[in-house]
Amino acid sequence: MALNCLEVRDSLSAWVDDELDPEVRALVDRHLTGCAACRRELAQLEALEDALGALPVMAPASLPDQVLSRLRRPRRQWWQSMALAASLILGIFLGGALTRNFYPLPADNGFPAEVASLDAFHDFPQGSMGRILASYQADEELGNGK
Repeated sequence: MALNCLEVRDSLSAWVDDELDPEVRALVDRHLTGCAACRRELAQLEALEDALGALPVMAPASLPDQVLSRLRRPRRQWWQSMALAASLILGIFLGGALTRNFYPLPADNGFPAEVASLDAFHDFPQGSMGRILASYQADEELGNGK
């Protein structure tokens, strides 16, 4: 299969940029060896690319600052970090205080702390898993385990 001049001229830009498939590139190369008009077109295209590549690129003076501003997050002020830490500490303190008011510790009845804490679960319905677990652990702590 041979390419005509119109097909080759449509492919010259891709040929210069080395974007052609190997088969198509071979067909364009074969055509260029025998066609002086297409070789002149290729030479003009290469000269244009060289001239454009040699032009100085004028970037605005503010370009580096614009790029860096998009890359970096604004730094947090020191007082913002301190306010966040103070809020966390206050939240932990208040959470502990409110928890103590909502869930008071069971009375000390002479049992170890683990068993005494199970007294808070005396409201389990009969036969529930919580009641079974509480009674099992209480029996085990008192030495009545099997």
